[in-house]
Amino acid sequence: MTMPLRRLVEEAKDIAAFVIACYGDPGLHVCREGTSSPVFGIGECAIATALTRGERLGVLAIGARSIARHLRSLRQTGTIGRLAGERSLDMSVAETASGEGTPARMIEVARVLVHQDGADILVMGCAGMTRHRAPLQEALNVPVIDPTQAAISMAIGTVQANTINTGPRT
Repeated sequence: MTMPLRRLVEEAKDIAAFVIACYGDPGLHVCREGTSSPVFGIGECAIATALTRGERLGVLAIGARSIARHLRSLRQTGTIGRLAGERSLDMSVAETASGEGTPARMIEVARVLVHQDGADILVMGCAGMTRHRAPLQEALNVPVIDPTQAAISMAIGTVQANTINTGPRT
């Protein structure tokens, strides 16, 4: 997947910024090598945002198999020491996006992250969880970071800052 994604990035002209909307940030670094435009991964952006809002991160993963990949990313960015824990919902992406049992399961797992693992901020580990951010935050009374929102916010801010500093892209 990384090389076809890089080719898309390389071939895209006049794109101010790219967002890779998968929490595992597949192809992030290879895509950055293929363009002069900024490339944002939602996983990396979610963690960066979370670090500004809390001390101990709790990550809600889709499945147990994704946790090792997420931990590797935290080690690579030097942020593993801030992780309170990562726990799996044991659901599919489709289930988390639209399943009627998703909010209850997310709250159940998030409670363990907060009350047992000591997380004071939660990160949703999938773009498909977006619609559940507000109810989760309300139920647990801790900040909840939506990774897609974090990356889009960073991309918009970067593009606006570049436009202010250098004028519109041509």
